[in-house]
Amino acid sequence: MRCPSCSAENQAGKRFCRKCGRPLTLACPTCGATVEADDTFCGECGSALAVSESAGTLGAPMTHSSVEPVTERRLVTVLFADLVGFTALSESRDPEEVRELLSTYFEVARSFVERYGGTVEKFIGDAVMAVWGTPVANEDDAERAVRAALDLVDAVSSLGEEVRARGLNARAGVLTGEAAVNLGAEGQGMVAGDLVNTASRIQSVAEPGAVLVGESTRRASEAAIAYADAGFHELKGKAEPARLHRALRVVAGRGGLMKSEGLEPPFVGRDRELKVVKDLFHASVEDRKAHLVEVTGIAGIGKSRLGWEFFKYMDGLQRLFFWHRGRCLSYGEGVTYWALAEMVRGRAGILEGEDRSSALAKLHDAVERYVPDREDRRFVEPRLAHLLSLEDRQAPDKADLFAGWRLFFERLAEQDPVSIGFEGMR
Repeated sequence: MRCPSCSAENQAGKRFCRKCGRPLTLACPTCGATVEADDTFCGECGSALAVSESAGTLGAPMTHSSVEPVTERRLVTVLFADLVGFTALSESRDPEEVRELLSTYFEVARSFVERYGGTVEKFIGDAVMAVWGTPVANEDDAERAVRAALDLVDAVSSLGEEVRARGLNARAGVLTGEAAVNLGAEGQGMVAGDLVNTASRIQSVAEPGAVLVGESTRRASEAAIAYADAGFHELKGKAEPARLHRALRVVAGRGGLMKSEGLEPPFVGRDRELKVVKDLFHASVEDRKAHLVEVTGIAGIGKSRLGWEFFKYMDGLQRLFFWHRGRCLSYGEGVTYWALAEMVRGRAGILEGEDRSSALAKLHDAVERYVPDREDRRFVEPRLAHLLSLEDRQAPDKADLFAGWRLFFERLAEQDPVSIGFEGMR
């Protein structure tokens, strides 16, 4: 075998030249498979091949690939947000304190963006740019971005109160449209085009604490978001005024799910309580520990509305979860476990009044789906059937029944977070 570097003859099977020590074979820089000097692509993994410029010879080991970034046109949604009043705040505070505040703000922004399935592209000073639609695209990306923007401006307002900086606020701009997307990029350089510049301009004309969106974003998200017309605005660098809309609040589940036919009044006076419930949910997910929240009060004080606001928030998150809700009836006989039975029926897709054979079949399918272990299924299914009054079998005692019901929800929680809401317990 002749060395491609010094032309010295070597015995067959040798890996390095006996004269110059250079490798006698070439390897793919991606998978390490042996390749020939004139190969353009690796025969094992398909990676494009290139010769290291520092090696200087064709027979030198390959050290980099000639793969070019893949760019394509995609429909994306861009969010820009920045702090208002941060410059004045910086002048009056210790630099270390300012740095800590800015770091907290960035972490808060990143958490909201990621909760709603977006990606932070970059932080610029006190501004945040995030994008939805790459690398993964969803039909409701515009709605997710607006939800994230609304939560972010509310969180910054609360953050300002915590650090005794009442003038600290955030403002945001959201715009949906086509942009050039670099599919291989992470962080900066993910998207480019006029859409990015326009989204930044929209953010710059928003009032403190406001979220402004373009016409395309409003159309794509109005099923779940309430808007107010913000009129036409002159945007720097744009020839024509742009019509903008101010996002007010979330009024439905994702895509308009369970939206009220009439006008829904604003949620007033319970923001702190709602934040507590949200934080406890995320703490429960992160710590893998159950949390109990009890909401009490006289009729009409807003207990059900608090639950509805929590559901709307949960339904917009990127992460999947199991939602259950049951009513505790205050009248009738045999209604002690009505709320729990209502939850199980909903999980199994069983309608009230459905015939016994069909209901048992649906219950069996649900247990098969959510309880992986065979022995657990044999224990759980008859006890759930007893709960739904589908079997006349009597369990030995209440503790035995509770064990079966609890095990069913525990197996659900092993797959995704579980929320269980009992209404009207008192």
